Amino acid sequence: MTCPLCQTADAPLTSCPVPGGPDGAAVDICDTCIALLDTPEESHFRGLASTMWSEDPCIAVLAARTLKKIGTPWALDLADQQYLDDETRAWADNVAAVSAHKDAHGATLNAGDTVVLIKDLPVKGAGFTAKRGTAVRGISLVAENPAHIEGRVEGQRIVILTEFVKKK
Repeated sequence: MTCPLCQTADAPLTSCPVPGGPDGAAVDICDTCIALLDTPEESHFRGLASTMWSEDPCIAVLAARTLKKIGTPWALDLADQQYLDDETRAWADNVAAVSAHKDAHGATLNAGDTVVLIKDLPVKGAGFTAKRGTAVRGISLVAENPAHIEGRVEGQRIVILTEFVKKK
């Protein structure tokens, strides 16, 4: 099969998720493309000049993101020429920022995640103890301190140390 992203012929294809858009969005691309998506090599992705016009939104989104990451003049020119409808453009631009917030097991925490308390925590000023196993949905990240998150427990908005939670 031909890789729909780089146009390499007769390459085995592997499913690759395309985050930031519809649930389950994925595309089958070659292993070389998968390995190079985070740090793209200019020479491998020269085929993006035609790929960026794909009718498949997953491919168009990957092409747009890859062109921006390459960052050379030819890639930026192609990125400027690429037309994406508003919804697909928002998806292409919706790249999660790397978070410094980590749970007790080292998993990256993002705003909106659900976490579970791994220890009973006395809540200062509220007069109750947040019990181990309590799920905290829709957390917020404290920007100034990667060791803190905020969430609602028993109707109270509290600050929780990341060392006492695990990502669900």
